[in-house]
Amino acid sequence: MGDDRPAWARRIAAERAARDWSQRDAVGALRMHASEELPADDSLIRQWKRWESGQLPNEFYRPLIATAFGTVTNALFPAPTRRDGKNEVLAASGMETLEIVSRLSRSDVDAATLDALRITTDRLCSEYPFMPSEQLLIEGRQWLRRVVELTSKSLTLAQHREVLALSGWLALLVGCVEYDTGDRHAAESTRRAALSLATEADHAEVGGWAHEMRAWFALTTGDYRGVIAAAQAGADLAGHHGVAVQLAGQEAKAWARLGDRRQVEVALDRGRQLLEGMPHPENLDNHFVVDPAKFDFYAMDCYRLVGEDKMARMLAEEVLRAGTDFDGTERSPMRNAEARVTLGVTAAREGDLEQALIMGERALEGERQSVPSLIMTSRELAAEMRRLYASEPAAQDYLAHLRDLGQAKPGFLPQ
Repeated sequence: MGDDRPAWARRIAAERAARDWSQRDAVGALRMHASEELPADDSLIRQWKRWESGQLPNEFYRPLIATAFGTVTNALFPAPTRRDGKNEVLAASGMETLEIVSRLSRSDVDAATLDALRITTDRLCSEYPFMPSEQLLIEGRQWLRRVVELTSKSLTLAQHREVLALSGWLALLVGCVEYDTGDRHAAESTRRAALSLATEADHAEVGGWAHEMRAWFALTTGDYRGVIAAAQAGADLAGHHGVAVQLAGQEAKAWARLGDRRQVEVALDRGRQLLEGMPHPENLDNHFVVDPAKFDFYAMDCYRLVGEDKMARMLAEEVLRAGTDFDGTERSPMRNAEARVTLGVTAAREGDLEQALIMGERALEGERQSVPSLIMTSRELAAEMRRLYASEPAAQDYLAHLRDLGQAKPGFLPQ
């Protein structure tokens, strides 16, 4: 089998190998999850060989394969959709930023202006993964002030709710970046503002994300029971919005850190089932869109924590593949950093200190970081370094680097 196979073909082979399954075992797993009778094993095994060789499964088998591997169809067999966020506002509304700002100063707001604001908000949320934090904070806060000021203008009831919702999305974005940069108190205040806006607008999705942020904050500060409480409160509000999947992922991460493997699987399976039933997102770049690749990211974290190293490593490699363009540009630098930490942890456990250090240091190099999340995961690699390589000077250098990063952001110093 050559490297020219499609990514999905390489992945289903890697998924099978990570479980130490033969092709017959894989076919047996398909049969367990099928709701109708399948062909005989020999026929299915021949079909499986064709799939691993690069022949695309049909629409009947694709979700079945995904379920057998505990993921979702669009994570295994993605339908790529990319947009040019920089030109989105001009292309969709015919307006540049100066004209939008000019319109906002008028006494009333028309539908075209709200459309432009909606697209601007989507653009900013789509630039979260890669725009420098300082720049995104400035732009996010500027637009948040502009949109909030609209509530004092003459608006219809529908427009008023729309403006509140847009303000909520921008507050969520600003709060995330504040937390990424270590400003915990500002982030919590902004999160509360987003929740208040969601309540006033009766917007379940914005409210769900405000609870998800609370779960994330609790996770990175070691309050795992708080994560579970926030995730469950958010799930009650969010219903079947995409954020419910991320809430399940955060809950699974908390259970993994509490050492409850059964609850990890329950939470991951709930998220998988929710995501499988949702339409494929139009804009995968938006931070508040739960794309199928995020599910692999959640599962990677959980498997690393429960010691399923083969599964964690396979998913980390998949996260890196999905988060990197063909030319090497990283689309998801923060996810990629945590994937590298995972590869570092698994390498350390396997006795490969050199590879563990390479991955650990590379994870700390990126310009766009979520410092609390990165330190949280790096703390696990640090624990493995202390446990296995306490006397190695190179391991001590890595631990010192990690301490320096923690000291630069008070409140996130690793133990």
